[in-house]
Amino acid sequence: MPNQKAVDVRRLDEEGLDKEINEAYRALFTLRFQHASRQLQNYRELRNIRRKIARLRTIKREHELDAVQGEE
Repeated sequence: MPNQKAVDVRRLDEEGLDKEINEAYRALFTLRFQHASRQLQNYRELRNIRRKIARLRTIKREHELDAVQGEE
């Protein structure tokens, strides 16, 4: 899912978020490998995927905090 907005990501459940985070980390690994072997054409993709991971992890943390507040 390229260029997902935070609103779209917030609609995902915990399992969907975990899946997206794993896919993003795999994509980051691939991009780093391509960068190291000088095969990466678009260097901005590294920045974009790191931001996507940060966005996904932030939203996952928001879900966790909402769950804790819901229990209280």
